[in-house]
Amino acid sequence: MENRREFSYMKVLDMFAAVSLFIGGLNWGLMGLFDYNLLATLFGSSSFITRVIYVLFGAAALYDAILWNSIQRRWECVGFFSRAKASSA
Repeated sequence: MENRREFSYMKVLDMFAAVSLFIGGLNWGLMGLFDYNLLATLFGSSSFITRVIYVLFGAAALYDAILWNSIQRRWECVGFFSRAKASSA
């Protein structure tokens, strides 16, 4: 039971990282296309909260980059290349 509970906590962390990457990507897209920083507009350009959110976005990106394979296993995702190998074998 303990392993199952830990598994669900990890899925919550996976979702938090995915949502953070999504919001961060939208913010960068707005900055690139329109020179508009949504976080700076909401919380101030150099506020403590804005800096914390940027650090969380960076931590989410590192989390996904380092743990990509375990996240896929946890969510039972099979990538394109895995399917190609399985069908040719």
